[in-house]
Amino acid sequence: MAKGRLRAKLSEWANTASIDASEVRAAYVTKDVASIADAPDREPVRLRGTLRTITLRPRGGVPALEAELFDGSGTVTIIWLGRRRIAGISPGRSLQVQGRIGRTDGQRIMFNPRYELIPDPNE
Repeated sequence: MAKGRLRAKLSEWANTASIDASEVRAAYVTKDVASIADAPDREPVRLRGTLRTITLRPRGGVPALEAELFDGSGTVTIIWLGRRRIAGISPGRSLQVQGRIGRTDGQRIMFNPRYELIPDPNE
């Protein structure tokens, strides 16, 4: 009996997570913005999403501010080289970025994108 309840609870959690992701994606959909999952590598793209994490992680002896951008379809790591902090950039903040996505060790990364702080679409 416990396995059935556990399975039901896991299924409920998984469904809730996919609904939350679809709600986030719907909030960021606009004509000129690509979804992170569909954005091509090595071509100019514009993305919108919410910053999940912000980390200071030096690269090659240079300070680098690293952030994970999530839009409901996927994530991309945003890296600003030479920066220790950027005013307004914090976890939970909505952001629009423009640049090219590359790959490093299988991870999708955008270096030094143009960015714009945007109002949270859920507010």
